[in-house]
Amino acid sequence: MLYILNHPVIVFLVTLIVLRLAARFGSYLLAKRASMGGDEHDDLNVILAAALTLLGLIIGFTFSMAVTRYDQRKNYEEEEANAIGTEYLRVNLLPSSDTARIRQTLREYLDQRIAFYENRDAAKQPQIDADTSRLQAQLWSEVEASGRANPSPVVALAVAGMNDVLNRQGYTQAAWWNRIPLAAWCLMFAIAIACNVLIGYTAHKANGKARRYMVFPLIVAISFFLIADIDSPSRGVIRVHPQNLEALAQSLHT
Repeated sequence: MLYILNHPVIVFLVTLIVLRLAARFGSYLLAKRASMGGDEHDDLNVILAAALTLLGLIIGFTFSMAVTRYDQRKNYEEEEANAIGTEYLRVNLLPSSDTARIRQTLREYLDQRIAFYENRDAAKQPQIDADTSRLQAQLWSEVEASGRANPSPVVALAVAGMNDVLNRQGYTQAAWWNRIPLAAWCLMFAIAIACNVLIGYTAHKANGKARRYMVFPLIVAISFFLIADIDSPSRGVIRVHPQNLEALAQSLHT
């Protein structure tokens, strides 16, 4: 299930197929009945309307969760760029013998952060994470050694700035892991399946409405695709582009 949620296109296809089968199953149950009284049909319509309303609320709530997480990832990308850019300037407060080396490491670290945002290949992610951790350890080791050798309030400001750089990466990683709960997806799927079974069961084949009801699974599948796409940090079409980090990299490399 988690693998499917990381691939929005698969979510769309699975949802479309399952919901179409659910609607056809409802039509099959209707065909098994000799007839349905008017009162029974009205009661089922009331239940269907309530179920569709609940499904709409759950989809809207889940979409809001996905958008909130997307905005959070965007904000952390901006904060990372600001933290790295500020620390790049604060390095001037350290002894000149350390400035060039730390700035070079910061530029390499910035390139790794851009690669983290732009990577779509799951096989490359462990290497990016390993390189990021190595550069973080190197940056902290360099600034810590300079701070111990030259303890002063001015140098402490540069050390605090490096701490902000490392913290921002941790916040970003936490936001990448903060996904819509699996229970919410299961609830949406269960309600959507029930709604489609009811739609198929209440369809009037005599006047050709059954085929038109097949449009509803497509609408729900598109909605699920959009939610999964926004909620997927590295696999979706709608992703956080590291424009602030790229602008900073262009500035620092020139």
